[in-house]
Amino acid sequence: MNVHAPNHKSTVETPQRSDSLDTLRQWLSEGGKRKLTEEELVAVKCLLPKKEDYPVFNTEYPHDFEVNKDYASRMPDLQNGPAAMIKGSRQSIQHVGISNFRLPLKFRKKDGGELTLETSVTGSVSLDADKKGINMSRIMRSFYKYSESTFSFEVIESALNDYREDLDTFDARIMLRLSFPQSIKSLRSNLQGFQYYDISVEVVDKKNVRSRYIHLDYVYSSTCPCSLELSEHARKERNQLATPHSQRSVARISVEILDTDILWFEDLIDICRSAVPTETQVMVKREDEQAFAEMNAANPIFVEDAVRLFCEALKADDRIGDFRVIASHQESLHSHDAISIMCEGPTFDQNTFDPKMFSSLIHVG
Repeated sequence: MNVHAPNHKSTVETPQRSDSLDTLRQWLSEGGKRKLTEEELVAVKCLLPKKEDYPVFNTEYPHDFEVNKDYASRMPDLQNGPAAMIKGSRQSIQHVGISNFRLPLKFRKKDGGELTLETSVTGSVSLDADKKGINMSRIMRSFYKYSESTFSFEVIESALNDYREDLDTFDARIMLRLSFPQSIKSLRSNLQGFQYYDISVEVVDKKNVRSRYIHLDYVYSSTCPCSLELSEHARKERNQLATPHSQRSVARISVEILDTDILWFEDLIDICRSAVPTETQVMVKREDEQAFAEMNAANPIFVEDAVRLFCEALKADDRIGDFRVIASHQESLHSHDAISIMCEGPTFDQNTFDPKMFSSLIHVG
């Protein structure tokens, strides 16, 4: 309720104001939740200052209201307002759009099968310095036209073309994030279990040049070579039982896809597994646990070794252009992590990185 200055001169007679106050007090004594009748609204209105055409608003949702073209054309659109409405510096913006727009999408497997996976979509465009903003729902509407299609880079590029044209922009990008399942056999017991891989697929259009990228988090175990040698030294020299330290480790692999044969998700996973075979296990019996211990002993690696091994395997595949490897060994010896970054080519090379990048590499159960 509006509160008005006490010096307002009422044109309503005292008896009428008294009746209006009684009506208001009665309504408040009932809790103030009941809808006032038309008569009560008129009575309470007498307590308000005299104004010409003071509106009484409808407070019920109009279920039967329909928007026609004329009504829609008269609705305000601040996002597409004139440049005079811009706040702050009148400069172009590199990225503006939506993040974590989720929908189920179909993905092909290398063996010819198909999966429907919940996918998080990030879509952004550039914005000219003299434009107020964009209509963000157009990004979602453009992408929804392809939601029944099976994923391919061509499908993503078609969606990108549509919303770039709809929003009249010079640069644009789409990123899809998903958890890709793959059935993995145990090392010796032949049990099967699903490993889930965090994968992102990205298409970037910058200055009319198209680029395609895949990002993969590969989770593995790393046994410290120094700790292994020290443990063996204690056994040999002093007959002292000792164990080397090993830890869950994560490599975030980002690769540029060249216009050659398809690089399947399974292919990139296999490349990582061939470089560092100590991938964490899904289903394990005693014989598998022993096998994993043996595999770790056969492949001890520092974090520097890890990025170089991944680099060697990625460079050997002619479907891959520039790439970056970010590795984090989340130490069981130290209360800090061992980290390393290696870039091939200029695409991913940069002077700085996200301060929270390495904390995002922690994978929990």
